Amino acid sequence: QVQLVESGGGLVQPGGSLRLSCAASKSTLDYYAIGWFRQAPGKEREGVSCLNSRDGRPYYADSAKGRFTIFRDNANNTVNLQMNQLKPEDTAVYYCAADTNRRSSYLPRVDGYDYWGQGTQVTVSS
Repeated sequence: QVQLVESGGGLVQPGGSLRLSCAASKSTLDYYAIGWFRQAPGKEREGVSCLNSRDGRPYYADSAKGRFTIFRDNANNTVNLQMNQLKPEDTAVYYCAADTNRRSSYLPRVDGYDYWGQGTQVTVSS
C-alpha cells in the first residue's frame, strides 16, 4: 500500500524559506511521478511541482519557477520541496501525491495522482 507523509510546514516570514519533505513507504523511483500540490482556503487544489521517474526532469508551475526546487533523496525515500523567497500568497496546505497509473503525463495535474498525503500547513506572514 502506498503511504505518503508530508512534513516541514510551519510559519515563516515573507522572504523566508522552508523545506517540505514527502516520505514514501517505498522507493519514490517506483512511482511514475511524485508531485507537490497546495490548497489555499476557498481555492481549488493546484499543482506546484513534480518529479518523474522516467528521466528525473522536474516540472514547476509558473508560481514556483525560480523560487522552489524539487529533489529526490533516494536514501530516505523522500521527495523534497525547497521553497525560497516565500510570499504571503504561498500560504496553503501543501500535499504530496504519487502517480502509480501513469495518468499525470508527468505534470502536476490533480487528477493524475491517485495517492495523497495528509498535508502540511505553510503560513507566510509577518
